[in-house]
Order: sequence, then C-alpha cells, then structure tokens
Amino acid sequence: MFRDRIVHHLYFNYTHQLFERTFIADSYSCIKGRGTHYGINRLCQHIRQASLNWSQPCYAMNLDIRGYFMHINREKLLKIATDSLTKMATHKVGLTADVPIPSGVILTKSTTWADIRDMRFIMWLTEQIVMLDPMENCIIVGDESDWDGIDHAKCMRYVEPGLGLPIGNLTSQLYSNVYMNPFDQFVKRDILCEYYGRYVDDSNMVDPDREWLLAQVPKVREFLADELGLQLHMGKLHVREVRQGVEFLGAFVKPYRDYVSNNTLNRIVSKMHEIDLHDGKRVSSTVNSYLGILSHTASFNIRQELFGGDDLARIIEIDTDYCKSKPKTRFCA
Repeated sequence: MFRDRIVHHLYFNYTHQLFERTFIADSYSCIKGRGTHYGINRLCQHIRQASLNWSQPCYAMNLDIRGYFMHINREKLLKIATDSLTKMATHKVGLTADVPIPSGVILTKSTTWADIRDMRFIMWLTEQIVMLDPMENCIIVGDESDWDGIDHAKCMRYVEPGLGLPIGNLTSQLYSNVYMNPFDQFVKRDILCEYYGRYVDDSNMVDPDREWLLAQVPKVREFLADELGLQLHMGKLHVREVRQGVEFLGAFVKPYRDYVSNNTLNRIVSKMHEIDLHDGKRVSSTVNSYLGILSHTASFNIRQELFGGDDLARIIEIDTDYCKSKPKTRFCA
C-alpha cells in the first residue's frame, strides 16, 4: 500500500547510514555509489591485484544463495538489525557526515547517533517492519493455475512460517545487506579472504590458490546454515581461472576488458522484439536504459547491431558512439 511505502522511505532515510557504517566496503547493493557497476569494477580490481595484473594464474569462485529472500529468518534478522542499531547508537556521527540534523541540534565532534535519532522509535519501527507477515491478509490476484511451475524456494506462499521478506519493499533491499553482514564479516575476518565482494545474494571470492578457495566451501556452507538458516546453491557454485572470464552482475570480465554477459544480452534482445514502435518517447527511454547498461562494456558492435536498424532510425536518433538516443519530433510508425 502507498502508506506503507511512505513509512518504508522514512525508515530507510532514518536508518540506512547507521547500517551502512557496519558494512564492509565490498557490500554493493542499495548503497549510494555502490551499485552494479561499482561491484563489477571492484571485481576487476580484485582480479588484477590477486593475479598481479593478469601476470599469474588466479581463480574466482562465484557463490549464490538458494531462494535468498524467501528464506530470511525474520527473528534472526530482527536480532541482527537491533544489535547493529544498538552498537551504532553510541558511535560519533562525524562533522563531515551528510545526514539530516533535527532542528535545534548542533553537530559537534562528540555528537552520537543517539543524539540525532530517536532510537526507541527506530527500534520499535524495526520490529514492526521486520516481523510483519507479508502473507497475512494479502490479496492474491489471478487464477491458482498462475502459480503452477513456480519454484517453491522463490515463492512466499510455500515457505515456512517466520521466513521470507517481500522483495518489492525498499526496506527488504536494505535488510538484505543487514542480514548478510555477519557472513561478510565472517569471510573477511575468519576465513581471511582478501578479495571478496557481494551484491545481495551473489558473491565472489578471488585468490591465486584454487584449492584454498574450494577448501572454504564447507566453512561457508556451515556458517550460512548454522547462523543464518540459508543454503548455498551448489548448482551455481563455479571456480574458474580468471582468464576464461568471470560473470558477475550482468558483465563478463576478461583480461583488460569487460563484455556484456550472454544472459543479459539475451534478455535485452528478447525485450527489443516486444517493443512498441508507435511511441517514440517510450522507445527512446527503453533504448537509453539498455545503452546505459551496454556502454559500460566493450559492446560498440553489439549496440550498433541492436539499435542501428532502419525501424528504430525512423523514430529515434542515436549518437555516433551509440551511448544515447532521443525521439524524433516527427516519425513514421
């Protein structure tokens, strides 16, 4: 509901910086300046460092959580979240912090988060949001047959009581990092993996020693199961020599260059076949979104082939670098 969205945005604006200060530098999603392109660039940097700038063998291990959002334990999440907030309440905000300050409060070197945030209210609201059962009083639209074939591990209707977060909520995106933060700390502080990064439930570990990476898998599985109630998706676990290419966040990282992954490209091609060519403004917006993704990779020929056809040329104009389009004022549909 719209009123819920207002509360979620209020909560996010009120708390995200407290949570983010507890995260590792290589936690990427739903953090300003640390999105998909940042994650891809960090993977490239990790590979260059671990391989001594591609001069020695190096391996990347991709990890994925099975049905992540549907298997988040809400009671565990609540404890992790409240423990993090309690810890941060006494931390100093810092004079350079870009945070909203309540009227009448002067920011000093000794100002703590508890001085500028109502921590009791935050704790109460955290519990209300986290412990809400998304299936309670929900309205199911459509026929029961629409649910046929859906993977039960990815559907709220089939998970055990007390599990699962609604993916569409802004707070769920924030909590996805909060819930995995103990795992991030485990990988960095206990396993001592120097080159590690995570975007929601997709993560990677990079190291010159392939056998060392494989030896960490039982430790990872045990921690996820015991501490977070999660399962590593063994079918998606891959260890590759980095010169063969590493797929991460829609990119395929190769020595000194990045390509768009086949999965991402196939989705773009499929969507372009469905596009309605009668609305130049909407077509241009759609094309620009794809150009924005592809322009971060070595894909000029692909962009030219996808968007340089006569059908699109009648209704949109694209710059010579194939990085941006705009609708023509008059066009033939």
